[in-house]
Amino acid sequence: MTPTQLRAFAGVVRLGSVKAAADELGVSEAAVSGHVGQLRRELDDQLFTRTSSGLAFTPGGLRLASRAVEILGLQDRTVREVSQAGSGRRMLRMAASSMFAEHAAPGLIELFASRADDLDVELSVRPVSSFPALLAARSIDIAIGASPSRLPGTLLHKPFLNFEVVAVVGPDHRLAGRTVTPGEVRDLAWLLGPSAAGEEGVIPGMLRHLGVPEARQRIFQSDAAALDETKRGEGVSLALRFAVSSDLAAGRLVALDGPGLRAQGRWAAVALPEHSQVPAAAELLRFITTPRATQAMVHGAGVKRGRFRPSVHVTLWS
Repeated sequence: MTPTQLRAFAGVVRLGSVKAAADELGVSEAAVSGHVGQLRRELDDQLFTRTSSGLAFTPGGLRLASRAVEILGLQDRTVREVSQAGSGRRMLRMAASSMFAEHAAPGLIELFASRADDLDVELSVRPVSSFPALLAARSIDIAIGASPSRLPGTLLHKPFLNFEVVAVVGPDHRLAGRTVTPGEVRDLAWLLGPSAAGEEGVIPGMLRHLGVPEARQRIFQSDAAALDETKRGEGVSLALRFAVSSDLAAGRLVALDGPGLRAQGRWAAVALPEHSQVPAAAELLRFITTPRATQAMVHGAGVKRGRFRPSVHVTLWS
């Protein structure tokens, strides 16, 4: 079997049709069908059949799908490592939840990357639920955020930092300084960062627990933008306590008191097993629990990209 054949089959599995796989690969449907046919003959397995509700895969087809993603990921990793060796630089590809990427990643990456002159870091903001698939495909080297609800036992899971989320309002808000009832909470205008749009994590869980209607939620491009609007208006926001500690101390924001208006969370790093990790990912897993790393994450919010040395490439994904 060849990488081209495996790429065609993996596309069919992921997208659910030969046509969609052909469109993504930029080839004809006949080419994709030909590659799949060659795999069927070589492995003596139908791999999948077409049904009225879509494709139905054989046990062998499912096994091949898993192996195809792994093999292609290793191929891409090998090409990247050879290229990096030739240029004398290494790349660590990190995926992170939006909350971690905004508040804790800048300080962590700045400190970690400054320890190695040959290291570049690529940070992409991804849903927590996508972490296992991205790691299995070798699209990333490490993922950081809330722990995915369904995490394969083959992946390494390392919790490292507890945090608290609190509901905050501006100092002139009508509810500032008193206990808030659940009914009052649901009627408020909620000004939220991008993590509120996800399915997993502390903030979506708080909103579900409080019963906040989607019609009362406004999602901003960052927590910082939501908090700026909260300081000026009549809305309420959910924020990391360590990220707003100075605003709370200065009276620019006030933490609301009431049932369900604060919650505890914990960030964790998720990576491939030790024998499959790239060296930079293994180094970060060791470093991330140190006191210096914790201090950098808690006090490093707001670090500008221009201060990073070596370079950090930030990629935002919807």
